[in-house]
Amino acid sequence: MSVTDPKRARIYVAGHTGLVGSAIVRALHEAGYEQLVVRDFHELDLSDQHATRRFFEKERPEVVIVAAAKVGGILANWEQPWEFVHQNLQIEINVIGEAHAAGVQKLIFLGSSCIYPREAPQPLREESLLSGPLEETNRPYAIAKIAGIELCRSLNREYGRDYLSLMPTNLYGPGDNYDLQTSHVLPALIRKFHEGKVAVRRGGEAGAGTPAGLDAPVPVRLWGTGAPLREFLYVDDVGRAVVFCLERVHAADVPDGMLNVGCGEDLTIRDLAALVQRAVGYEGPVEWDGSKPDGTSRKLMDVSRLRGLGWAPRVPLEDGIRLAYDWFLEHRA
Repeated sequence: MSVTDPKRARIYVAGHTGLVGSAIVRALHEAGYEQLVVRDFHELDLSDQHATRRFFEKERPEVVIVAAAKVGGILANWEQPWEFVHQNLQIEINVIGEAHAAGVQKLIFLGSSCIYPREAPQPLREESLLSGPLEETNRPYAIAKIAGIELCRSLNREYGRDYLSLMPTNLYGPGDNYDLQTSHVLPALIRKFHEGKVAVRRGGEAGAGTPAGLDAPVPVRLWGTGAPLREFLYVDDVGRAVVFCLERVHAADVPDGMLNVGCGEDLTIRDLAALVQRAVGYEGPVEWDGSKPDGTSRKLMDVSRLRGLGWAPRVPLEDGIRLAYDWFLEHRA
């Protein structure tokens, strides 16, 4: 099933309600794509092979974008290793396998920066894949994502498919998860600083009869030392990267059909917290709990491959944090 004009093709976006999937749908609509096929979890369980096969046989998509995954932060990955490796492997095998069986020629698989070895040279280059041990805190998830890359790579080599794998850096923005038990660091910071700000305001407005000490700013307590370096990309930029690759990039154009997606700049978690604190307007004290794990000391993506093909992000981090906080206030606060 060849694709001559992507804008006229039926495009299935797996995981369209998630952070990444919803950004991809927005970017596709913005670029003029209209024939999108989507199903939420209640309509199609991608861990069910028979249901996934029936879907592909009925809908016959010509392009598939795989943004469906079980995702979470350090705590969720550490406490649910079986769920992270098992569910993600099931989704990848079913969606990629059934796409191939249905004759889909063009597919884009969304992976993660955590696929790279813990001690890989920084910035992380695509060539570093499988060159050393993984970070223990998210190894099950990373192994599942590596398996997805290998599924695409193997189908390209054996069957001549055009299955491209994109490895985004840490993403944030509209649709993010703000559950402190399962969220990633940036949305967790937004929620914690917002709750600290609200607690300060309520105490200040309590007036006569307020118990002693309630007017004092409520400290915001953060995990770790704040020393690790991280890179962050506004999720609509990765949506635009997917559209760019759909229109201009083939798996055969790049080694192993694999591209990093990021901004190529990082900062410490402590500096990130200061940016979020300023965007939220929290003026109280910040306490760091060094007994909690920091995770990998640094994760910066080398994005020279994708930039060399002509793509670049649009949204600076400080602007993106303000946009993310505005979305949080409207939808989650």
